Amino acid sequence: MDIRKDLLYSDQHEWVRIEDDKAFIGITDYAQENLGDIVFVEMPEVDREVEAEEAVGVIESVKAVADLFSPVSGTIVEINEELEDAPQLLNEEPYEQHILVVSMSELGEADDLMNADDYARFCEEEEQRG
Repeated sequence: MDIRKDLLYSDQHEWVRIEDDKAFIGITDYAQENLGDIVFVEMPEVDREVEAEEAVGVIESVKAVADLFSPVSGTIVEINEELEDAPQLLNEEPYEQHILVVSMSELGEADDLMNADDYARFCEEEEQRG
């Protein structure tokens, strides 16, 4: 399982890369591995206001359907349109493919996210719970 040191992580298995007030959000390697082959991504609407931990989209794979959550509050300012035609990119390069970008309204919310070491422990605990 690949966990990047330069990212932050949510307990819903999203990764977050903060650039100024923008949060680039995607799914982790752990998430894509557990979902299996991703076949569809229901994208959120641009300009939509979201709250932290709010469901903003859906990811469908051959074996499961999972909600996509925004780990931070703010306004969705961009979606990765490439995933609409090629959702399998999330399996191939989960950390190179953000799904959405949120202009954060509460910069302090990033402090509530996990660093790579904490996320690795979180995933291990989830595996043990089965």
